[in-house]
Amino acid sequence: MTAVRFAAAHRSRVLSGGRLLAGLVLLPACSPASILAPDGPVAAANRQILYNALAIMLAIVVPTIIATLAFAWWFRADNPRATYRPHFVYSGRVEMIVWSIPILVILFLGGVIWVGSHDLDPRRPVAAAPGQEIAAPLEVQVVSLDWKWLFIYPGQGVATVNRLVLPVGVPVRFRLTSASVMNTFFVPRLGSMIYTMNGMETQLNLRADRAGRVYGQSAHYSGDGFSDMNFAVDAVTTGDFARWVAEARGKGPVLDVRGYVALARQSQDVHPYSYRAAQPGLFEAIVAQKLKPAPGPEEGRGGDAHVSPGTPEI
Repeated sequence: MTAVRFAAAHRSRVLSGGRLLAGLVLLPACSPASILAPDGPVAAANRQILYNALAIMLAIVVPTIIATLAFAWWFRADNPRATYRPHFVYSGRVEMIVWSIPILVILFLGGVIWVGSHDLDPRRPVAAAPGQEIAAPLEVQVVSLDWKWLFIYPGQGVATVNRLVLPVGVPVRFRLTSASVMNTFFVPRLGSMIYTMNGMETQLNLRADRAGRVYGQSAHYSGDGFSDMNFAVDAVTTGDFARWVAEARGKGPVLDVRGYVALARQSQDVHPYSYRAAQPGLFEAIVAQKLKPAPGPEEGRGGDAHVSPGTPEI
């Protein structure tokens, strides 16, 4: 009975370990934030770079592992055919192999990075999806705050907090800045991560090719509320996007200077909501610091952004 119970327990452990290993292997593909499940051309290109780099590195890792096992087997103590050479010092052939393979790996990796860094330049416009006819990309202005995200749609005249709505197949041009400390904007399933910096504007071009909700986040520690500084990204059809804009215009407060000052106060775990109107030029005023930046996490909770003395109306 003891042996039977031991065998059953062993099988249970093996099955549990197998399920755990399978779960770990499948986790990246199932996770809503996985970079290995792209929903846009930029994310797909990012994934291809990872696969290419992995293949190049495996070209040296796998032969090295095989050679290690082969050497250990061949030069075992009971193999009389293995030649023991205790005074061996130098071989030009060995040196050539030892140095040429890493050099080739570095050259291949450098080539992949060089091509990818140009093809995936964040400022480089993204084409519309096949069959999608548009006059111009959608512009979204992004402001990272403590500890939330503000999205302004200047062409539509609305704004949202912690929710980003994008039409499927339409290129999106993001203009990004920070109203507090440096942060990073990252939607893993759409593509490249980019920094937001106080008093500066960065740009990023992305496109969503599949309808649904994906995860967006801050990927740079910025204080107490960093863990909740994420946002939902809803990719919808162009018709649903137009309906959403019309609905957003019918409810919510107005995002003007006073509304922005109230929003810029430090707050945590902010639920998504929208503004029915956004004052034109607000983003430019934030970048130019016509609106004084928030004090940042180092000032403690309860910090307050405010309009600088003599700030003109925008």
